[in-house]
Order: sequence, then C-alpha cells, then structure tokens
Amino acid sequence: MNRPREIPYRDELLADRSVHRRYEDGREEWRRRESGTTVRWHDNLGASGTDELLGQRIVKRRFADGGVVYGRDIGYGRTVWGQDGTVLVNRTSFGGRMGVLLGGLGLATLALTAAQYPPVSLSPEEEEELRQQAQSSSSGSGDGGGDTSGDTGGDGGEGDGGDWDSGDGWNSDDGGGWSDDDFG
Repeated sequence: MNRPREIPYRDELLADRSVHRRYEDGREEWRRRESGTTVRWHDNLGASGTDELLGQRIVKRRFADGGVVYGRDIGYGRTVWGQDGTVLVNRTSFGGRMGVLLGGLGLATLALTAAQYPPVSLSPEEEEELRQQAQSSSSGSGDGGGDTSGDTGGDGGEGDGGDWDSGDGWNSDDGGGWSDDDFG
C-alpha cells in the first residue's frame, strides 16, 4: 500500500448551474454538465476537455489536445488519478468530509492498494463495455442509480453516478443537476 499525495478541492454551484472548483494547490476549474455522464471543463492554466463517467467507478478525462488519463472513484469523496496515485479529495461533499474525519480518527485506511488505481489505458472496446455497464446499472434501479447523500459518484455503489443530486432537490430527474462529487 502507498500513501497518496492528496489535493483537496471545494466546489461552488454558480447561478448558471455550472460549478467553479477550487483546488488547494491554486488550480481552478469551471465545469458544466453536457449529458448524464459527461462534464466539459476548462481551467485557469489554459487546459480544457471533458470528464466522462464510465462503469466500475472509472472516469475518463480527455484533454482538448487529445490526451487521455483515467481516474477511479475510491469512495469517501476521493478520486485517484493516473498511476502516480494523486488523489483529489472533495471537501465540499458529505462523503469527503466523512473520509477526512474517519482518516483523522484512524478508522479508515486512506492508503491506496493496487486494485484502487485506475487503468493506464483502455481500448475503445473496453471503454464501450464500461459505458454499457454504467448504463445498465443506472437504469436497473428506480431512482437513476444514485445515492441521495449528496456524494453521488462517491460511496453509493458502482451505479451511483446516475444522479447529480446536490442535496437541494436539483438532480438529473428534473432537467440536470450537480453533485458534490462531480467525477473527481
């Protein structure tokens, strides 16, 4: 197991229903949902692209220049990116705050195991299989597959990326929404 480098962040829902994400390392992103599983983003360093939620809690980040990196939601508001083990920690979500609390109390191990790392690469066929898994798991439950704790995409199970419930009643069932943990 390996203790990852953590970069906490906070999200702010803006009036136009986009999100301003502020990382504690000084980076900032502006994020807007395009579809049920895709978020378009750009940052203060000139980078831009999309994040797509695939199955098995894997997130595909495609940069505008064509580069791709994968992340994996590992619960408690944490998403590990790439093979260097950088973990983004959502300090806005309930799950992220709970992970910090449990880690501080020594009740949850916050080290990474090899099984928690995202894949280095996926073939188009593997990506499509993960999309199908995500679609079938989110359509398999009556509520869109989301947990309603406000930490969707976090701790509610493999299919929990379907809702983007911010805890204020605004989610994908009524025209779009934002979760506290928007694809890490």
